[in-house]
Amino acid sequence: MSVDARVEHVGSLLRPQYLRDAREAYAQGVLSPAGFKAAEDRAVREIVAMQEELGLPVVNDGEMRRESFQGELTAACDGFTGVDVNAWLWGEWHSAEVGDVTIARPSELAVIAPLRKRRNLAAEEFTFLRSCTSRQTKVTLPSPSLFANLWSPQRSVAAYPTLDAFMADVVQVLRDEVAELVRLGCTYIQLDAPHYPLLIDPAWRAFYTERGWSLERWLGYGIELDNAVIDAGRPATFGFHLCRGNQLSRWLVTGGYDAIAAPVFGGIHADRLLLEYDDERSGTFDPLRLVPADKLVVLGLVTTKTSQIEPLEHIEARLSEAMSLIDAERIALSPQCGFATSVAGNAITPEAERAKLALLVRAARDFLPA
Repeated sequence: MSVDARVEHVGSLLRPQYLRDAREAYAQGVLSPAGFKAAEDRAVREIVAMQEELGLPVVNDGEMRRESFQGELTAACDGFTGVDVNAWLWGEWHSAEVGDVTIARPSELAVIAPLRKRRNLAAEEFTFLRSCTSRQTKVTLPSPSLFANLWSPQRSVAAYPTLDAFMADVVQVLRDEVAELVRLGCTYIQLDAPHYPLLIDPAWRAFYTERGWSLERWLGYGIELDNAVIDAGRPATFGFHLCRGNQLSRWLVTGGYDAIAAPVFGGIHADRLLLEYDDERSGTFDPLRLVPADKLVVLGLVTTKTSQIEPLEHIEARLSEAMSLIDAERIALSPQCGFATSVAGNAITPEAERAKLALLVRAARDFLPA
């Protein structure tokens, strides 16, 4: 494992207002492609500079070029219909702070033709990012089976008779992507897999089993597909991020990792497990006992959902608790998820985002081995 950083962030960072305005203007046809790219480039340069100023040893582009952390497959490949931002936002979302909201799944959302790739998903992001920094860089990609959302038992069967058939093409797209990233010099790639913790919830489990896979198949074959992508991207280091939904400062499900820890923690070929642990929704640290000795755990102890800054003493206490179950040398720190997993972002200020990242850098320096 070549990446041994004690602190990092998960991926997405708040988009500046000028970038959100530029995206809207581009969509309306009043801003040229060149003008939109200039806005994206400016945002990436600024967010990289911010990460460097804070002392983060791993930097990325904050997903500034993406509509959603999982939106690049449909942006890069033909074959889909009904894709708008709600393709990534739908569900019953919860929050005591900003209130619950239900977003409907787009009725036409489906893969309806064999995938035809028009461009790479993240190669552009990486090649520009590497020109902006000399620090360790990270590129994020979704877990392949997360895209089961796009396969419809009613509308997709003409193109892909089964979910397995669709997944085979998705995996190949992602295998090609990670191989290209490695060819370009990328040494750290992260797969985001929020759907595995969703399986602990009966309603979400029903949605995913309606795609044709049992719970056991999701936790077995699904992990095999992740590993096929990871294996195609060696010798890069791989992270694997798990959470319970994070959009607009809301969450989807609650429950510990206990039911999925053995097959996921033990089965995934990733080197670093980035785990959501910012509040009681994630359960106890007990499942950390099941993390194999060759994996490092990145504990997401700071929330990205509110602007309230966690006390440094709270981070220290939580780390001490985790260290009773796993060696300190195998622990790192991060926020629990991204700050803006879609363009709208969470209800948090840029100042609070910066303060939380600075808090994590300090906590890693003060409480974890160098």
